[in-house]
Amino acid sequence: MDIEPVEWAPVRAFRRSWLRQRWQDLTFLHWAVEPELVAPLLPVGTRPDTLDGLSYVGLIGFRMVGLGLGRGPGVPYFGTFWETNVRLYSIDGTGRRAVVFRSLDASRLVPVLVAQLSLRLPYKWSAMRLERDGDRLTYRCRRRWPGPLGAASRMAVRVGEPIADPTPLEHFLTARWGLHTRAYGHTLHLPNWHPQWPLHRAELLHLDDDLVTAAGLPPPAGPPVSVLYSPGIPVVFGGPAPLR
Repeated sequence: MDIEPVEWAPVRAFRRSWLRQRWQDLTFLHWAVEPELVAPLLPVGTRPDTLDGLSYVGLIGFRMVGLGLGRGPGVPYFGTFWETNVRLYSIDGTGRRAVVFRSLDASRLVPVLVAQLSLRLPYKWSAMRLERDGDRLTYRCRRRWPGPLGAASRMAVRVGEPIADPTPLEHFLTARWGLHTRAYGHTLHLPNWHPQWPLHRAELLHLDDDLVTAAGLPPPAGPPVSVLYSPGIPVVFGGPAPLR
C-alpha cells in the first residue's frame, strides 16, 4: 500500500465542492499517544497514522464561519458558530491520511442535528465563547446535549511569532486532507482542500479540560507536545465516499 505524502496544499482531488466554510482563530493542542491506545477508537477499515512510531490526540478550538452548501453563500446565523473538537489521526486501506473526530462541540444546535443525522458525526451542542485580550486567547466550552452534560473545557494561550518553517511534527498534525467517519454501516472518507496553513507557535497558559476524557480517551499525560495557533483559512469539502 502506498501511503499518500503529507503535502502542504495538495491538488484538489474532487471536482465539486460539497461544503464550503472558513475556520478562524484556531488553537491546536496535541499529545502523543501509543497507536495501540487509540486503534480501537477508529472506524472499521482504518488504523492510527503515526510519526516516528507515535500517534496523537488533538484538542482544537476555533470559529466556524459561513458554512454553506456547494458554491452557494454561507447559511445565515446557523452557518457561523464556535467549535471545539477532539480528534485522532488515521490511515485507510488505500493509504489516505485523515482525521477521526471523537467529539465536536458546537454552539449552534441545528448544525449539530444535521451532522448527527447525515454523517453520524459525534457533534454535541455546547455553550461556547472566545475571549481575546491582546495576544491572549481564552476558549470556553460547556456541553449542553447530549451527555456527559456539563463536560467543559477552558484553554488559554498566548499567540507567538509566525512559523516560517514548520517542523515535521507541526506539518504532520495540521496538513490533513480528509476525515474518516462511520455512518449507517459504512466507513466513509470525506476529502477536503484548503491553502497552506498560516501557523504561529503559541504558549499554553491554562488548561482545564473534560472533553478529552469524555471522548473515551485517558487523561493527557503531562503538557501538550505541540501548541499552535492559526488566524484561519477557507476550506472546501468533497462528498463522502465509502472505503473500498
